[in-house]
Amino acid sequence: MVTKTEESQLNNLENQVDNGGGGAWEYLTLLRKLKLRRSDKVLKHGLSILNNPKIRSTLGADEWTLYEQVAVAAMDCQCLDVAKDCTKALQKRFPESKRVGRLEAMLLEAKGSWELAEKAYTSLLEDSPLDQVIHKRRVAMAKAQGNISGAIEWLNKYLEIFMADHDAWRELAEIYVSLQMYKQAAFCYEELILSQPTVPLYHLAYADVLYTLGGLENLQTAKKYYASTIDLTGGKNTRALFGVCLCTSAIAQLVKGKNKEDKEGSQVQSLAAKVLEKEYKQKAPDKLPQLTTALKSLTLAS
Repeated sequence: MVTKTEESQLNNLENQVDNGGGGAWEYLTLLRKLKLRRSDKVLKHGLSILNNPKIRSTLGADEWTLYEQVAVAAMDCQCLDVAKDCTKALQKRFPESKRVGRLEAMLLEAKGSWELAEKAYTSLLEDSPLDQVIHKRRVAMAKAQGNISGAIEWLNKYLEIFMADHDAWRELAEIYVSLQMYKQAAFCYEELILSQPTVPLYHLAYADVLYTLGGLENLQTAKKYYASTIDLTGGKNTRALFGVCLCTSAIAQLVKGKNKEDKEGSQVQSLAAKVLEKEYKQKAPDKLPQLTTALKSLTLAS
């Protein structure tokens, strides 16, 4: 994750380079370090270095790193002739490189030669079955073709090998939610919470999925995870506060007459409602009447 200091440093350097102040190589190096693309900038400033033999000769072995960076940026920008030239230069320098082979497969993908790209990736995986980038490319390729079921299949296969990849779990969860496959999405968020229990985003997303599924047990669990989101964010997550109110109202409809449930629910709902009202008074006083009406409709007015 990029820190504010790194982002500020990058933006300052980008402005400097864009305005002819030099530092193109430092800018491209920082982009690689932070794992950011900014493909149009990389293509422009990377080519300015590669097309200047005097500057390029000072890079040493890093010249080939730059060729790779520019090749990927060119594919992103659909400048396929540039990508082809960079890939050719790399292939000539490293004729047996699997990494260059991966670039060649990506170029096929960028051209829309899906079958050839798939064959190339399959061949590369036979030699390097644990190459994460290739596995991810297959997922991206399926999505690019609109083959969502294929993307799900490749993601599941990927996660069988790389279970600690949080971004992959989250991507799979979001795909399942988009397809209204909420039970499968819930499983993904459970995995994320187990591995990163202090990330409020996962608690909130999991609660949303459980609330959507409905039923007493799911609603009760959703309420707990909305509450944990509130706790992890210091009481500042409006969506989670509303979630507690909605869950409490829905649960109350299912457990009418059970005094213990009613009492516990009323305490939590009252607290959540008061926090929401306070927040709206400070940040959006003009919308306070709508909030009050909404809370009353849930029988939650404080």
